[in-house]
Amino acid sequence: MEVIDVGKTVLSNYEMLKLLQEIRVTGDHARNVGKSHIPLATITYETVKYLENTPCVRQTPEIIAKYMKEVEKFNLTKLEKLLLINLRPTTAVEIQLIIQDSEERLTDEQVEELISITVEHLPEFIGE
Repeated sequence: MEVIDVGKTVLSNYEMLKLLQEIRVTGDHARNVGKSHIPLATITYETVKYLENTPCVRQTPEIIAKYMKEVEKFNLTKLEKLLLINLRPTTAVEIQLIIQDSEERLTDEQVEELISITVEHLPEFIGE
């Protein structure tokens, strides 16, 4: 995975995890080896360690694509969809915190449907 324009790229936790895992395997973080780049290896390691304990570890591009198709009908912004994928909300309160003006934009039934779609399509994290 290659990030073309860093200023315009927003990655899901899944995409970030895969990118950082690739960097660790290929050693790209050491490209410009020097004392100023030593913390990058630590940051990469710590971020991967954190992400491996979130639901994104069980996601796949196919799961995300199917989920995105299912939530199209809710007219959500790109950021809201990204937050839904990253946070995997399972309660109406979480939906309210993620979706701006959700009380005006979504009915109670739509909120429940969104939660149901999220639970059905985005795997939960099952830790050690």
